[in-house]
Amino acid sequence: MTEKTIEKSDANSTEPTGENIFNDQMSDAILMERPNVSWDNVAGLDSAKKTLIEGVVLPLKYPDLFSGRKGRRWQGILLYGPPGTGKSDLIKALATETTNTSFFYVSSRKISSKWSDGEKLLQTLFTTAREHKNSIIFIDEVDALCGDCSEYESLRRIKTEFLIQIGGENKNVQVLGATNTPWMLDASTRKRFEKRICIPLPEASVRSEIFKIHLRNAVHSLAEEDFTELGKRTNGFSGYDISVVVKEALMIPVRKLQTATHFRKVEEVCNKDPLVSDTMNHLLIPCSSEAQGAIKMSWVDVPKDKLFETNVSMGDMLESLVNYKPTVTEDDLRKLEEFTRDFVAPV
Repeated sequence: MTEKTIEKSDANSTEPTGENIFNDQMSDAILMERPNVSWDNVAGLDSAKKTLIEGVVLPLKYPDLFSGRKGRRWQGILLYGPPGTGKSDLIKALATETTNTSFFYVSSRKISSKWSDGEKLLQTLFTTAREHKNSIIFIDEVDALCGDCSEYESLRRIKTEFLIQIGGENKNVQVLGATNTPWMLDASTRKRFEKRICIPLPEASVRSEIFKIHLRNAVHSLAEEDFTELGKRTNGFSGYDISVVVKEALMIPVRKLQTATHFRKVEEVCNKDPLVSDTMNHLLIPCSSEAQGAIKMSWVDVPKDKLFETNVSMGDMLESLVNYKPTVTEDDLRKLEEFTRDFVAPV
């Protein structure tokens, strides 16, 4: 992923802490980025992908279909759902797809920080976005910007400024927001986000695909039926939860390496491929002291280029699952269901 920060600031504004400090705040809170994430990198969520294509991609490609009396694209789109379900990944895939736009990623928590001038940052953001032919502004954790701020005057001002900017003349600017807690948004904010897309927890078949994605670059011995079984065993898991399970499973062979007292040459592996026989015959793998060809040694005695990478097994995956609990609670799901029922039209 390549990133560059917004370089333009409001020349008419006076900042008591100095323009350099303000520019640092801009670069910390707002990025123009062009990720390299395809739709295929996001498992499932076909309905959400379709809605984003029709709401963002198609209006950019065929603007005449969304102008005048023919219709108007959504100015604000809200992605909501449990944490770790792929909202940010969807936006990254969208940014990759819409190469003819300027894409701004906004950290709402950094904008609303007491150390930053949030009102000025938002003014500069929207001013800069309007100067481009087509712009997409993505605000992550938008609830931090537009949630309950009754106790803090500074947050009230930032929220007011955001509502003014998003409700202004933004013909070439589209605003997308993401939140795990949509019930924190008030009526004024909900009004600005005309289209609301629920990003739910993945179903079993999608969970299987997520396991495949996270193990794609790892050496493993899992078969198709193993991935199917993992999908069935992880009801209530988010994509984030699955990523943590996979990371933990990948560490299990590493722990076995640390505790190993004996190693052996991987002769049975090299016999399968004579072309690499000589190379493989010099690699070492942890084993029990009773194994044929076992050599007493520890991992510190194995050169870094002589260690054979051990497969992650289904047993490793199941062991990792035993020690992990999903992060999304029943209370979270209940609140999301209530929000969907009250504020999202049925498809």
